Amino acid sequence: MDFSVARRRMVAQQIAARGITDQRVLDAMSTIPRHLFVEAGLQSHAYSDASLPIGEKQTISQPYMVAVMTAALELKGDERILEIGTGSGYQTAVLSRLVKRVYSVERIAVLAGRARKVLDQLQMSNINIKISDGTIGWQDQAPFAGILVAAGSPDVPSSYLEQLEVGGKLVLPVGDKDQQILTRMIRQEDGTFKREQLLGCRFVPLIGEQGWLSESIL
Repeated sequence: MDFSVARRRMVAQQIAARGITDQRVLDAMSTIPRHLFVEAGLQSHAYSDASLPIGEKQTISQPYMVAVMTAALELKGDERILEIGTGSGYQTAVLSRLVKRVYSVERIAVLAGRARKVLDQLQMSNINIKISDGTIGWQDQAPFAGILVAAGSPDVPSSYLEQLEVGGKLVLPVGDKDQQILTRMIRQEDGTFKREQLLGCRFVPLIGEQGWLSESIL
């Protein structure tokens, strides 16, 4: 299989054709080898219009959703970004091409280890990964210009709002276990937050102190 052809087709047909116009996002997703972030048996499906299992009851997000969430951050290139849910590391890789530094939190050690291995293989050196409860963010490195959460939360965790700089954007799925709304929160100068609903989605649950308390909701 020619992965480069599949990758170009993915960007043209699944992302650009569906309204994503941020050229930097399109360029990043045109160059990052998504197939390296899934197991060998699924590599032929890596550029399909779907999420895929990565083990530990987790998934690599649909390419279109990765593009939507990334574009919603409106990145310029000099930002420090917090990602919640390293997972396969693919979303992390996309962000790394677009910002100064990515701080990524993953609660499942085996996934963090696999992601780190692939990211190192791709020589992506502007990424810090921590194994921790993602719902409490990464206070030591705050504030962030953007926060991207790749798991569904029952509400917006206060920790994320507190760790967002003025003008910063938080993008996360909010809802119940079956369906969420991709939501964007923008911190205003007066300390309030502008809330926007972007589209319907479905993610694995955000587990932790300020999210779902356990995986029993699955």
